[in-house]
Amino acid sequence: MHDRCTRLRRTWRLLIALGALAASAGACAAERAGLEIYFIDVEGGQSTLVVTPDRQSLLIDTGWAGDGSAVFRPGDPHAARDANRIVAAARDAGVARIDYLLITHFHPDHDGGVSELAQLMPIGVFIDHGAPSPQTASNVPDAPAAFAAYEKVRATAAAHLEPRPGERLPLSGIEATVVSSGGATLAAPLPGAGGRNRLCQGQAGAPRDPYENPRSTGVLIRYGAFRFLDVGDLTGEPLFALACPRDLIGPVDVYLVAHHGGPDAADPATFAAFRPRVAIMNNGVSKGGARATYQLLHGVPGLEDVWQLHLSAEAAESNFPDGYVANLDERSAWWIKLVASRDGSFRILNPRTGVWYDYARAPRAR
Repeated sequence: MHDRCTRLRRTWRLLIALGALAASAGACAAERAGLEIYFIDVEGGQSTLVVTPDRQSLLIDTGWAGDGSAVFRPGDPHAARDANRIVAAARDAGVARIDYLLITHFHPDHDGGVSELAQLMPIGVFIDHGAPSPQTASNVPDAPAAFAAYEKVRATAAAHLEPRPGERLPLSGIEATVVSSGGATLAAPLPGAGGRNRLCQGQAGAPRDPYENPRSTGVLIRYGAFRFLDVGDLTGEPLFALACPRDLIGPVDVYLVAHHGGPDAADPATFAAFRPRVAIMNNGVSKGGARATYQLLHGVPGLEDVWQLHLSAEAAESNFPDGYVANLDERSAWWIKLVASRDGSFRILNPRTGVWYDYARAPRAR
């Protein structure tokens, strides 16, 4: 009996040890995978899936409802275009739930897909700036209906956060700092920022939407030396305030160009402040992707590459080479996938071509 008990104890110790090794190996595998970011094709809206090294998921916006038409009309979730594209990206990333959902602002191309997505996969914590501007409906008529549907789902959430600029989101493995929300922006420069911007001239250009876009909740995500900036549709004075007269953000590796690359995002001062190595355009064929913004991007100092979710009809010959374009027309729905390492190096995959592009670690002072 004594020998049997001894053998059992040894067996349990071995199983515990093996379990610990397996858990350690899993953690190491997750660490090796780094930070993953999927720029999902929602035809000129936004939906960006961030998966941390600890395998937490942060979804930034959900694209349109239903078939993606400009009229807000949610329906069968299994037939919803953008919700199912999000689910496909989540499956590719190996996540089965959205731990955190951040809605940058309350326009139907950003919050429209929430009610359908919530029926396809669990959503944990909701993050936003509370409610839309009272004037939003004056130029986006379907915004109130989309917000009402969103608010109904949000009411069932485990938690609802309304962070202010400078606060961090409760994600593990990365630092996610809110840089703008509800029309307010950072009050002081982030570490590594604060220099005067020589390209600041006059005042901010007029935003195409003066009500809700300037209220966008923007976030800077840092993983080791890697930095990614997503400010939603932030335009006008709040976007200008992040760059002028002083740079409040500091250099970033990847910048998701504000407002889908619309003309009101074509301010040289913002690119001089953010100093991105890579810019990504979440444009559609006919939404976003303004010719003026593309022409500006061709001359931004230090910018290595520009990636597009779609060829832009308006940009015409100013589009970037096809190898950096996920979708050449509307018959496909490829995402752009980025994998970043803690040392600041990263890779970007164009799934349409199957080609990875490697970006080595860059000096931080640029």
